[in-house]
Amino acid sequence: MRSSNQAVFAARVATVGHGPTTGSDLTGTQALDEARDYDIAQGAAGISARLDRLPATRAIWQLVMLLSLGLFFELYDLMFSGYIAPGLVRSGILTATTHGLFGTSGIASFIAALFAGLFVGTAACGFLADRFGRRAMFTYSLLWYTVANVIMAFQDTAFGLNMWRFIAGVGLGLEIVTIGTYISELVPKHIRGRASACSQAVGFCAVPLVAFLSYLLVPHKPFGIDGWRWVVLTGVVGAGFVWWIRLRLPESPRWLAQKGRIDEADAVMTRLEARVQTEYGRALPVPSMPEPVRSKAQFRDLLRAPYRRRTLMLIIFHVFQTMGYYGFANWIPTLLIKQGITVTTSLMYASIIAIAAPLGPLLGLLIADRFERKTVIICMAAVNVVCGIAFSQARETVLLVSLGVCLVLAGNIISYSYHAYQAELFPTSIRARAVGFVYSWSRISAVFSAFLIAACLRLFGVNGVFVFISGAMLIVILAIATLGPRTRDVALEDISR
Repeated sequence: MRSSNQAVFAARVATVGHGPTTGSDLTGTQALDEARDYDIAQGAAGISARLDRLPATRAIWQLVMLLSLGLFFELYDLMFSGYIAPGLVRSGILTATTHGLFGTSGIASFIAALFAGLFVGTAACGFLADRFGRRAMFTYSLLWYTVANVIMAFQDTAFGLNMWRFIAGVGLGLEIVTIGTYISELVPKHIRGRASACSQAVGFCAVPLVAFLSYLLVPHKPFGIDGWRWVVLTGVVGAGFVWWIRLRLPESPRWLAQKGRIDEADAVMTRLEARVQTEYGRALPVPSMPEPVRSKAQFRDLLRAPYRRRTLMLIIFHVFQTMGYYGFANWIPTLLIKQGITVTTSLMYASIIAIAAPLGPLLGLLIADRFERKTVIICMAAVNVVCGIAFSQARETVLLVSLGVCLVLAGNIISYSYHAYQAELFPTSIRARAVGFVYSWSRISAVFSAFLIAACLRLFGVNGVFVFISGAMLIVILAIATLGPRTRDVALEDISR
């Protein structure tokens, strides 16, 4: 493959001074640049074709599982906000309600600080993964938010707590973008949906863990230290695994090829192909004839067809799905307390509901590559609307917990689906930046929706909260149904072309 590309490259360079190649005479430098771009495009197409034809053996799933471990620690950190909230109120650092729409001493400010950091991490830092590689950013963003959480765990004021939650959120935002991009580029096209579902299933196992630990620790003070601090520090153990995970992960061969590092991409693919073939037990399928891959997409291309329509769709989706998802997930214990349940009992119920978190993506392993991602998102958003309204009217324990489980299942099936979906819609050269840009709208939405949820809860009670959430999910359904393209079992390059 490489020798063929070199021959093409040489032929292209040989045309310098022999007439037009793109409709006008080219200088030697222009022709050389054009030939180099063509060489890179051909090499990237070959790498993509070699990767997409691989069988899904143990070697492929090991890469998915290693990245999923990183997602586990990320989701632990992302989701503990709601579960430690009663402990923050109990310790006197924060208040349950917010004084004024944008008060800084309530639970809403703590949640908003996280999402403000996530916004900066996704919107302003997503380009780092496109520039320096998926592997480096996967490593350093995880270390970033781990250190920030250690410092946050020892804060005693609302200002200090919120500031370090914001700083941790920056690292989390970059990590979220990187992992989704990384997985989509490392696996063959025929298992992208299942790979995303698997990573989310492993990652969401952190939710019942953080819920159960909060139930055990938040109401108490082990060794004289507030229980919420123990919950935060428990997640820090992720730092001990990050270097171990990093050593076993290759750089994305698609990213390397797009950067013109064809030899490095070829080396990664050669090692992976050797492992897969050993496990497969016979010769690998022959790669399909590749077409050149667009190698120099720019961020401004998001405003041009076909990406303009996709960008608009994902912006609308993220603004409103965040209101629906985190409007419930970050407020579960608080909503249960408002339904007349005590702090300790609400944490117990919340931990039971949280057990459903990894079950949604596990169900996704059965349907992920059988149905279109957009269809799954629409159906689960409809389930969210129905169960949300029913939850607001429920008072019996069994019904509350059952509806809570349904809401978590639907929300997390949506989560794995859109993480796979949004990474499929943009070219490799700008994938992390594009995903970061559209995803950042969910972060800024979450900042304001935290205060809006708090206001709805104060003014209209639990009923008002779920009317608000249901309206948001109806807009999600409309946006995905009318603007979302189909992506199932289509090569990433074909979707982007």
